[in-house]
Amino acid sequence: MAQRQSPLRLSVLDQAPIASGGSGGQALRQVVDLARHAEAAGFHRYWIAEHHATPGLASASPEVLIGAVGMATTSIRLGTGGIMLPHYSPLKVAETFSMLSGLFPGRIDLGLGRAPGTDGRTAYALQRDRRDRAPDDFPQQLAELIAHLDDTMPADHPFALLGKTLPGRPEAPEPWLLGTSPDSAAWAAELGMPYCIADFINPQGPPLAAQYRQSFRTHPHRTIRQPTVMAAVWSICAETTAEAERLASSSRMLFRLLHRGQLIAVPSPDEALRFLEADAANPSRSRRVVLGTPSAVRTELEAIADDYGADEIMVVNILHDHQARRRSYALLAEAFALAAQPQLEIA
Repeated sequence: MAQRQSPLRLSVLDQAPIASGGSGGQALRQVVDLARHAEAAGFHRYWIAEHHATPGLASASPEVLIGAVGMATTSIRLGTGGIMLPHYSPLKVAETFSMLSGLFPGRIDLGLGRAPGTDGRTAYALQRDRRDRAPDDFPQQLAELIAHLDDTMPADHPFALLGKTLPGRPEAPEPWLLGTSPDSAAWAAELGMPYCIADFINPQGPPLAAQYRQSFRTHPHRTIRQPTVMAAVWSICAETTAEAERLASSSRMLFRLLHRGQLIAVPSPDEALRFLEADAANPSRSRRVVLGTPSAVRTELEAIADDYGADEIMVVNILHDHQARRRSYALLAEAFALAAQPQLEIA
C-alpha cells in the first residue's frame, strides 16, 4: 500500500439526477448550483458523468455542463467522469477540451472511459457510421487523443500537424484514465496518466491500484511524476444513520429496477421505501455504499483511501431531493474540515 498525503482531498462526481416530478432542465441547473456549493465548501474538483437515454440522469453532454459550471465558479477543478471515448473522434475530444482549457486555464481535467454509458441500442444510435458495429479499439483511440493533446504525433502521420491547431493552446487539460479493470490499470500506467478507480462499480479495486503503481512509467508530457490514484466512492452523509438510510432508498430502488431493464426518474424516499418493502423477496446485487453520520462516513472513507493508497476520494450519490444532496456534501466537508485545509497542488 502506498503512503498517501495528509490531509485527504475530497472531490465530487455529479451524475445530474432527475427527480421524479422534476425535469431534466431543473437537474442541469442543479448541477451548477451544487458545483458552486462544492467550491465554497472546499472540495478539490468537480467532475460530471456521461450517461445517455435515461429518464433518471441528465448528464448526456458533460462538456456542455463544464462550460456552464466554469462560468459560475472561479477555482475548483472541473472535469469529466468521464468522456466515453468510443463514441467520439479523438480529434473532436481534443479540440473540445482544448477550448475548455483556454476558457478556464489550469482548471480542466479530461477523465476518459471506454464504457458506453448506456445500453447497446443507444450506443449504436450514437454512432455516425452504422454500417457495422463500432470496433473495440479504445487503446488506439486513447493513444491518438493523447498524441493530439501533447502534439507528439509522428512526423509522417497524416494527422501530424493537427495537434498544433488546438484552439486553447498553450493551455491543455489534464487527462485521467477511469476504470474498473486490469486493462485500464495497465493503460494508465503505460501512458503515465493519473488513474481514477470507480469503487462504486467495483469495490474490489485495490489490486488495480497496486498493479498500476507497479507498472507506472513517467511520461515527459504528463505533469505527474509518480503514480496518482483517486477512488470514486458512493457516499451519503446525514445527521443520523437512519436519515442517511432513508435517503439512500431512492438510488436502491433506481438500481434494482435498472438491473431488470426498467429505467425511471429518481423516486422520492417515501415511494422507494414502499417499493423496497413490497419487493423485499427480490433483492438485486448492491453497490458498496458509505453512509451515516459525518464522523462515521469520514472514518470509512479514510479507510477506503488507505486501502487504495489514494490521496483523493471522489464522492458520488444520487438523491431525490437537491437540498439533501447539498446537505450531504456540506456535512462531509465539515467532517473533513475542508474549508480550513490549505489547497494542495493538483497531481
